[in-house]
Amino acid sequence: MATSAGSTSRSLGLSVLFLLATLTTTSAQLASAGLTVTLNNVYYFVSPFSSGKVNAPKGSLDRVPGVIGFKPVTVVQDRVAQADISTLLTNWTAIDDVYQEAFSDAIFLTEPSGGKWHRSLEVTEIQILPDVSSSLISSKNSKIPSGPYFIEVATGSLYPVYRLYDDFAGAFTEPLIPTPDGRFQPLSAKIPGSSSLTVGVPSRLYFTKTADKPLAGVRVGVKDIYRLAGVKGSNGNRAWYNLYPPSNITGPAIQRLIDAGAQIIGLQKTSQFANGEFATADWVDYHSPFNPRGDGYQDPGSSSSGAGASVASYDWLDIAIGSDTGGSIRGPAGIQGLFGNRPSHGLVSLDHVMPLSPTLDTPGFIVRDPYLWDAASAVLYGKNYTSLAHKKPAYPKTVYTLGFPTASDKPADKLLIDFANAVASFVNGTAAPLDLDSKWSATRPAEAGNATLNQLLNTTYATIITKEQTALLRDPFYRDYAAAHANRLPFINPTPIIRWAYGDSLPAEALSTALTEQTLFKTWFNTHILPPTNSTPQNGPSTTAECSSSLILYISALADAGPRDLYAGPPGIPFGFWDVRISTFAGVPDSVFPVGEIGVVSEVTGVEEKLAVAVSVLAARGCDGLLVKLAQELVERGVVRVPRVGASGLDGGEVLMRRGWGEGGQ
Repeated sequence: MATSAGSTSRSLGLSVLFLLATLTTTSAQLASAGLTVTLNNVYYFVSPFSSGKVNAPKGSLDRVPGVIGFKPVTVVQDRVAQADISTLLTNWTAIDDVYQEAFSDAIFLTEPSGGKWHRSLEVTEIQILPDVSSSLISSKNSKIPSGPYFIEVATGSLYPVYRLYDDFAGAFTEPLIPTPDGRFQPLSAKIPGSSSLTVGVPSRLYFTKTADKPLAGVRVGVKDIYRLAGVKGSNGNRAWYNLYPPSNITGPAIQRLIDAGAQIIGLQKTSQFANGEFATADWVDYHSPFNPRGDGYQDPGSSSSGAGASVASYDWLDIAIGSDTGGSIRGPAGIQGLFGNRPSHGLVSLDHVMPLSPTLDTPGFIVRDPYLWDAASAVLYGKNYTSLAHKKPAYPKTVYTLGFPTASDKPADKLLIDFANAVASFVNGTAAPLDLDSKWSATRPAEAGNATLNQLLNTTYATIITKEQTALLRDPFYRDYAAAHANRLPFINPTPIIRWAYGDSLPAEALSTALTEQTLFKTWFNTHILPPTNSTPQNGPSTTAECSSSLILYISALADAGPRDLYAGPPGIPFGFWDVRISTFAGVPDSVFPVGEIGVVSEVTGVEEKLAVAVSVLAARGCDGLLVKLAQELVERGVVRVPRVGASGLDGGEVLMRRGWGEGGQ
């Protein structure tokens, strides 16, 4: 323990983590994988990659606590008077969870242009708080971002720090840090946690948003189907993880986020090969993440399970990117009361992303903040997305509902009806039920014969995903695994095994038939039910504030309990046509809005716990920005609340499994 010149006591503990890379008969290659330290009982990881050097005059760091030659310091690049430094640092503690006062025993302040800020001395003492004194050191290095660092005293090298958090929701598969060459490597740190990984987040002070870097400092979790340079992926399968080497390439979708300044925090759990799985029985290779809502033991939904659980659990994580084929983003978002989107199909390349079905796959986000949602969408989808951040949209006045209750007999019913009426009132229109089956009967294409929607599309989804994934993923995986393991087969979870077997049972021409069925529905729906306005092209974004001919609302989550210890029986084939399949087949944007929550008596706690009610909103193809703008304006009107992390999406609160947890590192 070391004591500052004031009365504040600061403690610094250290555990050193080294990676022994290769040992030969002639030499050993030794590389640092970073340091794990505690500063005032908060856990930090010190990056092994220096941000640059500063000159620390002899004796200037003597009273700063240190371990094996490293000491915590602060860099200030802001052009600020000495008298205002205290105010600046106080503001930092409010906006950044990494910085704390204990980094400020020594402050490196960049000299203004034209000379030193201090004429005669390179080091002076200042009071940053009534009882805390700091050494203010002149620095000539203007390239190191402001924020907290650890300095290697012997060399003057500054190393950025990551605050360490326990992944108590079990949402991540691999926490990551960036390397100077644009790749990533696993975070080599562990703090107290019950069978959970440790995740590190960089200081927000290191990053400044600009026109070119609109996502600077935004912390992003990435579904473990996206390939990142330097990182092994699993796709939710241990055999896959062990068979293939780290990727040499970061796919274009994630690279767009990185180029815009986003900070990739780690890979997140997916149900195996992005096939829908329930927490108990289906998840065999990996443990399903924990949904924090209610009693903390509800199924998190899938396949973007880690994305939903993490955004609902952690205020230190800003956003997660998942994928949606048949509901893999919309399901977890709705269940956990978050915003989430399936975009118009084909907005961005999915190269170097594991395929479930290229015909139907889309990348999207799960997020709490609708304004960040817009900024991230503009980056990810590029010219195929029209942000309406500074425009007033011409919302359609027709609002249709699918499957909505007609009477407010139950609390959830009232939430749904009130939301539909609020949306209709907001757009100065009316809400009316949509009978999709009747519309189909009256206007269906001749090629469909007399088939109902469910008859036409009953096996379409199951056929497309199984036929495409077996050809693109399973067959080459099996060949590679057999070649490496003497003709053995890898272990596969029950759900993909059963689905793939179904695909194998179908004739070769089944895929082309299913694709024809999907195209029939897509053309019909985008012509007769949800056509874009004349100003909206079919294959691109809207270029004006006017866009969709109507909005369609359907139920995403109804506060139905889905206990994760429920044995639902063996997995089946995803037959049938439901509301959630509309956007999957039609290629239109489909976004989840958290409407509210109601109390449901928990089988775990025996008392009433709150579960989410959510609605999905459809717009015409290319109108993705319209839905995000609608979310923003409904939040501003008080119709929708920005969801919080914790047991309640509206009120927050400690997750049940975390109640009574100490402060260490949290």
